[in-house]
Amino acid sequence: MSTRGRLAATYVALLLATLVVFAVAITVMRDSQASTFDVSALRQAAAIKTIIRQVQADTLGCEVENQLEALKERGVARRGCRLMVVGLDSTTGQPVALPTKDLVKALDSLPNAYFLVFTTQNQVLYASRPMGDLPLKDQDAIHRVAVHLATRVEDARVRVRHDTLTLFIIADTGSTSDKDFIPNISRVVVGLPVSAADLVPSVVSSSVIVVAPLIFLLSIIAAYAVVGGTFRPVDHLINEVEAITDGRSLHRRLPTDPASGDELVRLALTLNAMLTRLETSFAALRRFTADASHELKTPLTVLRADVERAMHPSTNRAERMIALEESLQETARMSDLVDSLLTLARADEGRFDIYRQPVELEPLVREVYETAVILGEDAGLSLALRTLENAVVMGDRTRLRQLLLNLVTNAIKYTPRGGSVELAVVRRPAEEEVAITVRDTGIGISTSDLPHVFDRFWRADRARSRASERGGFGLGLAISQWIVQAHGGTISVQSRLGRGSIFTIVLPTSIDASSTPEPPSNAANTTNAASATNAVEVSESAE
Repeated sequence: MSTRGRLAATYVALLLATLVVFAVAITVMRDSQASTFDVSALRQAAAIKTIIRQVQADTLGCEVENQLEALKERGVARRGCRLMVVGLDSTTGQPVALPTKDLVKALDSLPNAYFLVFTTQNQVLYASRPMGDLPLKDQDAIHRVAVHLATRVEDARVRVRHDTLTLFIIADTGSTSDKDFIPNISRVVVGLPVSAADLVPSVVSSSVIVVAPLIFLLSIIAAYAVVGGTFRPVDHLINEVEAITDGRSLHRRLPTDPASGDELVRLALTLNAMLTRLETSFAALRRFTADASHELKTPLTVLRADVERAMHPSTNRAERMIALEESLQETARMSDLVDSLLTLARADEGRFDIYRQPVELEPLVREVYETAVILGEDAGLSLALRTLENAVVMGDRTRLRQLLLNLVTNAIKYTPRGGSVELAVVRRPAEEEVAITVRDTGIGISTSDLPHVFDRFWRADRARSRASERGGFGLGLAISQWIVQAHGGTISVQSRLGRGSIFTIVLPTSIDASSTPEPPSNAANTTNAASATNAVEVSESAE
């Protein structure tokens, strides 16, 4: 399960547990509150029984014979025990128990109490005034509940007056021992008026006061444990990342389990991908630094040797001139290298401006072709312009000329005498692009070297000395690739060792020149032209 899922499940479980604990607490508090009502009701019942016993004590000559049997035999009512009299129900004609005037007078002293007094035959002997004022439907409901309540241990709630009032009902025995014996009284039922407003706030407030601190403490402990378990992998990732202190430890990777789908695993995979890119960049930087140092070391060594030879007292004038000439060549070589490095550095930082304007490729390619013909004659090569279809591209003419000259001089440099170099420009109207092809019959590039031809300082002709005829810095194709990409195009190469190479440039065409910016100033063109000239002189090859 993902970290998000685990946290959500844990928080849901904690919430449910909190609700359960709170519900249990409210239930316990409610039962405790009910117990408080039980005690109050039983105290009121005890007070009623005390009044009844007081009436009994004030009455003399209590008769204990069965008054109901006498009524059946003679049909007359007699006083019995001074607590009740027996009479006939006017509706049913059945004998009923009626309280004496003394009992009624004594119990009427509780005008606001809800209570009932039952005989041993479960007949209502006395109903308090508030109880008698209830609708008959409510009185019947209370009677049914009161008769079946277990005395002193069971309570009930009865809603009366159209559910506007709730009576808390509890029953007490008429006699619990011989000491408080009350003849013919089975139970006293007391009702306490309560409502949700009376019960719930006290229960909730008590529950909150008692349970809230406990829940808060448990929540802190649970949250700390859950978050600690969830962020333990984060601590592990932090420790692993902190262990990667410099470029020499970029080979290390964070442990991952791709099958889990966890967010932290995805983070680790992302960090591993970043580390891979950093490792590649650092390796390229170290290789670039080493290659640049190597390329500068040899000309500096030669330059130092030539200067020392020219300064030696025994060196004659002719030898001194030769040494100075070689020093000048090495200085020019180092200057070209620095210019190329500066071009690539500015390109990497995005600080090299491309002055875009509509450029017709036909005159540009013809100009490059004428220059190539001159260079090819000296090398004993044949140059050909097989196809030349005109197209307009939005680009920097100086940089495009530098690009084409790099590829053409590259082909001439690595093609043996008697070979050929061909140029072609073919439009692709359907794709709105144009393809420029430079084909040669030179020494070619091996399959294993093809992926590296555009790398900086890379040369396939490693067996030959850098000072040989085909020596170079290995930056020409890297600059060419940057120029193509800056114009929104692509460059590719096809080659087989010993059979020549084919470089193909694909650029997007444009016929809308309405938004063309102003061309750069003459000074800028002069600077770019000078850079292009230098690029021609030191065109580098990856072959």
